[in-house]
Amino acid sequence: MSLNVVNLVGRAGAAPEIIHFQSGSVLCKLPLAVNRRSRNSEQPDWFNLEIWGKTAEIAGNYVQKGKLIGIQGSLKIETWTDKNTGGLRSRPTIKVDRLELLGSKRDNDPGAVSGYPE
Repeated sequence: MSLNVVNLVGRAGAAPEIIHFQSGSVLCKLPLAVNRRSRNSEQPDWFNLEIWGKTAEIAGNYVQKGKLIGIQGSLKIETWTDKNTGGLRSRPTIKVDRLELLGSKRDNDPGAVSGYPE
C-alpha cells in the first residue's frame, strides 16, 4: 500500500502566478506559508504549490497574498540539472488536488496581514 497525502492550512505568500498553455491547460504556482504548532517559532514553513485546471482558475481569481487557504494534495520532488554547476538539484512541490478558501472578511483587508515578505 502506498500513501502520499498532504494537508496544509496557511496563508498565500504571494499573488498566484497563472500560466495558460496552448493546449488549454491552466497552471497556478503559489507559495504557501504555514505556521508551526510551536509557539516559539516565529518563521513559517514555506511550500511551493502547483495547481492545475479549474482549481487553478479559481485560485487565480480568488486567492490573494495573505489569504488563508487550505489544500489537500500530494508531495512530488522536482529534479533538474543546474546549468551553472552541472549538479543535480531538487525541490519539493505540493501538487494540489483540493483547494479551500478560508478566513473572514478581515483577511481581505491588506492592512490586517503582517509578517509576510513583499
